[in-house]
Amino acid sequence: MAYNQYILICGGTGCESSKADDIYCNILDELDKVGARADVQVVKTGCFGFCEKGPIVKVLPDEAFYVEVKPEDAAELVAEHIVKGRAVERLLYKEDESKQHAKIDDISFYQKQFRVVLRNCGFINPENIEEYIARDGYLALEKALTEMSGDDVIAELEKAGLRGRGGAGFPTFKKWLFTKQVESDQKYVVCNADEGDPGAYMDRSVLEGDPHSVLEAMAIAGYTVGADRGYIYIRAEYPLAIRRLEKAIKDATEMGLLGKNILGTDFSFDIEIRLGAGAFVCGEETALLASIEGERGMPRPRPPFPAVKGLWQKPTVINNVETWANIPVIITRGGDWFSKIGNGPSTGTKVFALTGKIRNSGLVEVPMGTPLRDIIYNIGGGIPDGKAFKAVQTGGPSGGVITADNIDVPIDFEHLKELGSIMGSGGMIVMDEDDCMLDVAKFYLEFTVEESCGKCAPCRVGGRKLHTILEDISKGKGKPEHLDQIAEIGQAMQRASLCGLGQTAPNPALSVIKYFREEIEAHINEQTCPAGVCKDLVQYFILPDKCIGCTLCARRCPVNVISGERKQPHEIDQDGCIKCGECFNACKFGAVVRR
Repeated sequence: MAYNQYILICGGTGCESSKADDIYCNILDELDKVGARADVQVVKTGCFGFCEKGPIVKVLPDEAFYVEVKPEDAAELVAEHIVKGRAVERLLYKEDESKQHAKIDDISFYQKQFRVVLRNCGFINPENIEEYIARDGYLALEKALTEMSGDDVIAELEKAGLRGRGGAGFPTFKKWLFTKQVESDQKYVVCNADEGDPGAYMDRSVLEGDPHSVLEAMAIAGYTVGADRGYIYIRAEYPLAIRRLEKAIKDATEMGLLGKNILGTDFSFDIEIRLGAGAFVCGEETALLASIEGERGMPRPRPPFPAVKGLWQKPTVINNVETWANIPVIITRGGDWFSKIGNGPSTGTKVFALTGKIRNSGLVEVPMGTPLRDIIYNIGGGIPDGKAFKAVQTGGPSGGVITADNIDVPIDFEHLKELGSIMGSGGMIVMDEDDCMLDVAKFYLEFTVEESCGKCAPCRVGGRKLHTILEDISKGKGKPEHLDQIAEIGQAMQRASLCGLGQTAPNPALSVIKYFREEIEAHINEQTCPAGVCKDLVQYFILPDKCIGCTLCARRCPVNVISGERKQPHEIDQDGCIKCGECFNACKFGAVVRR
């Protein structure tokens, strides 16, 4: 059926939590009221990526890009745009107040992006298999089954240079080849959707916005290596992604794209969903496999690697969501095409969840090798409130910081490794001048200590010891020798921990010591936190020459330790001050200072 207009509404988790579903229902109701339902197709899509401005509504063919839409805006959108053909100016996205509204291709947030993994997110209804097929969906599976052998598929992946997007960056073709070469009566294909890094939501968004891309890729892998069963291991905390995956599996099976004799061939492949309980360690592949088997999620010694002996001791191909989403495009467009995107041995694109102290937070996909400056300033819009960029944490609890001195570094596997960080699954948390780097390292160590499975002593004991040292430094109990101890313990954990999570757990602390040593030494030698974050090392004072005696700080103080007459300088009783910072936040005259 042909429509005159199309209304696309972001249906990702972020926008759903901001009542995107109510917007969808209200727009349908308003179209019914004006009799335009037959002429306008309303589609709830996956994430548009521009999370900072959600919920987003896009109207085609006009390419009107509406942001921060509320359910009560539906009536005006239909009455003005759909019925009268006039854009609702107050809701249109503008780069700044001096510019006209921008079409999506003109928005800075999107201009330097190149969407391969996110190619369908924000364009199709993820619960409609026909819309996926209309954008070349399952064409790669058909090509693989009818025109290619398993060796041909692996050769194409080798040409593409695709490396695992889950963190380690291992060549994908080698994993598949190892599994293919093993003789076995049963083989498996597994999707790792246990996305547990703080601030990361890339894989969840792909599954919410384009679930069939992962199903198609897993079926191609099954054909390639000789497997007839696949498992998607996903956190139970992702109900929207799970629901859309369940429907996608059902629809693909009914259309003969999964199940027995796919597309009339003798190849059969089924996929099941297995729910994880939110344990960070289950992101490690051997712990994940143990969890699928019904065992406690704990890492296993390697070798043997899962590609040779994995799920139920059978050869298993395991990749994360983003890696899988690249596969159909590589098969349809060719490995040579894919290899031209990116930077040297780091080919293709990378999806990042850009969060923290950044104007335009959201989901970003850029070619490998894109300079960090482009991501922070051209796509992310820079740091809010005129603050200075200080660092960005990549790789979550397993990664490290990139400082302002390295802001022009190309973001790819090799350069991040040189800086002592890793790509990880794609979390990118931006920090400004107000962030304390000791506090950042302490936060990640606390997370990994809590999430350690406890199986091996280097991680279980070493991680807790590192956190205790950082805690002591933040409370003014630090000693100069603590810095050497952090390095020694961290290196021991890297060498001796059983799995990759334990081996990378000290990275944030080691990275902070390397790049912000002077800041950490100030905590130890000067008993001060330069960023004013560590409460035990902070004091608040009122400058008599700036205080006008407005009493606002005294009224905001929760423990009543600020004294002084009205219109006279005030004073803080340091013995009773709990260092909450309310006085500092309340003062409008710069009279309260933090030291």
